Amino acid sequence: MALPELTGARLHRPAALAIALAFLCGTLASAAIAQESVDLELVLAVDISGSMDSEEAELQKQGYVAAFRHADVIQAIQSGAIGKIAVTYVEWAGPQFQQVVVPWSIVSDEATANAFADAIAASPIRNAFGTSISSGLAFAASRFDYSGARGERRAIDVSGDGPNNMGEPVDRMRDAVLGQGIVINGLSVMVNGSVNFGRTRIGDLDVYYKDCVIGGPGSFIVPVHDLEGFGEAVRRKLVLEIAGLPPRLMRVAEVRGESRTDCLIGERTRGNWFPRSP
Repeated sequence: MALPELTGARLHRPAALAIALAFLCGTLASAAIAQESVDLELVLAVDISGSMDSEEAELQKQGYVAAFRHADVIQAIQSGAIGKIAVTYVEWAGPQFQQVVVPWSIVSDEATANAFADAIAASPIRNAFGTSISSGLAFAASRFDYSGARGERRAIDVSGDGPNNMGEPVDRMRDAVLGQGIVINGLSVMVNGSVNFGRTRIGDLDVYYKDCVIGGPGSFIVPVHDLEGFGEAVRRKLVLEIAGLPPRLMRVAEVRGESRTDCLIGERTRGNWFPRSP
């Protein structure tokens, strides 16, 4: 950033610093005013933990790619009052692994939607240790500070195939994120059920997500039960999310009832198969 040229008499250091500070504050204020208005700021938070096998990981990624290329998603984006969204694609696993894969992008039409899809498609398949939904949510929530946009709504779309088993308790982190006015929606991946496919998987992951992960007005989950339906589930979820439609799925009441689920089930299960410290 170039400071305005100062001509004439030499300024004393305090005066020069005061001018520089005033110029910086003015620039930052202008940048804040210049934030682009959108209907929705959306973080796609994608599970790449070790329990996701290569086939699931590929289908998960391709599901988002296909969704942003689909006419239904583009139409949902353009149906908003403003007709555009800000979206970023991040990956998460254990407490030490969260990263931005596709940075914030403004999507408003077929061309920008395809460009976002292309960026996801170009990313490699990754795999990392641990399942910390709580750390993924914390990271996703922090991304809104860098969106460069001002959305009518803010939402995190978190996908995963198992319960939280590391990091902060997930229900505690969920409540902290909801306290920031961010809605959390979920995509519970239950392909192959819970038998012989990972020690931290649970058969009723959709109920776990409902009781322990998602929240906020109109929040919902879309369960994925088979590989063939993965792409359709992702697309359906994004359409509901982007258009702000009342979901015809597992809607969460704004006043949450008593949980049916042990939100620490992942941590308890993890303790059975990880070596204990001496």
